[in-house]
Amino acid sequence: MLRRWPSTRVTDAPFRVAGIVRIPRHARSPARAIGVRIGSAIAALGLAVVVVYLDRDGYTDAVDGQVSLLDSMYYATVSLSTTGYGDIVPLTDRARVVNTFVVTPLRVFFLIVLVGTTLAALTENSRQAFRIQRWRSRIRDHTVVIGYGTKGRAAVHAILGDRAEPALIVVDTDAAALEIASGQGLVTLRGSATTADVLRLAAVQRCRAVVVATDRDDTAMLITLAARRLTSTAEIIVAVRETDNVELLRRSGADTVVASSATAGRLLGLATTKPKAVELMEDLLVPEAGVVLTQRPARPQEIGRDPRELADVVLSLVRDGRPHRVDTPETRAIQPGDHLIYLRGTNDSGT
Repeated sequence: MLRRWPSTRVTDAPFRVAGIVRIPRHARSPARAIGVRIGSAIAALGLAVVVVYLDRDGYTDAVDGQVSLLDSMYYATVSLSTTGYGDIVPLTDRARVVNTFVVTPLRVFFLIVLVGTTLAALTENSRQAFRIQRWRSRIRDHTVVIGYGTKGRAAVHAILGDRAEPALIVVDTDAAALEIASGQGLVTLRGSATTADVLRLAAVQRCRAVVVATDRDDTAMLITLAARRLTSTAEIIVAVRETDNVELLRRSGADTVVASSATAGRLLGLATTKPKAVELMEDLLVPEAGVVLTQRPARPQEIGRDPRELADVVLSLVRDGRPHRVDTPETRAIQPGDHLIYLRGTNDSGT
């Protein structure tokens, strides 16, 4: 009989991902956390004092046989701290029942509060693992940003500015970069995106888009190959340094390749003669500048019309996945399925 070995995939072990995936949440200040624990301990102690004092006739004191309020406080304190000197003991059956079903649970609760630091760490790991599993089961049509350096942060900023509530997850190997992303309320995943396990944890197979913004072109190529193996529908956008690698990345499965160094070089050259044009290009890429470059599908009432006659300033028409200038003969009439690339004010409502 063949022996089934345990799975080595990280995605099959929910509690192993708690230290890899991080879902941001509102953190409680240390002073408030300590205050809550102290308050819980005092509340438990106070409840025990009330229970013992109300049933004081069922207890006996080794000194005078009577149990006062001070004796009740003393008994509750030594009982909840599990010291128990035995000088005050329950005498009647009712007192023993109350001690068993009320004081003893309070004693356990008191101990839990005292060792709350250790238990809180264990509980937090369990809760984080549960939240991660729930997040992974619900996440759909999200965007995975791989690399949170200068390019990755700019990409996230653009995505957040373009959509109302985008679903984002940031993947990187740098803990410091992920700490910054987590501080901005983003879900983070620490690991190398060249491995299929990490991409599965990011639910790449169900995502809408993958943005690859790594520092090395060879790493970007490996990530693109791995991501395309997991999803055939997601849009994969890759940033590269060398223009020679653009075609290789397209063959590897990238839908859009941005040569960052070449683009920056062209803008630098343009700035020597047309500096204001470069400023306009930068404004178009920043949502807060007032005007953004965006894309939308053609509306039914626009079919058959010339894109240059529309109220929107249309710069390009996308047909069958390829962009066309609006001054070419094939773009004189908008067809069903076309997309328009146009200028839109940030205060305008676009579809």
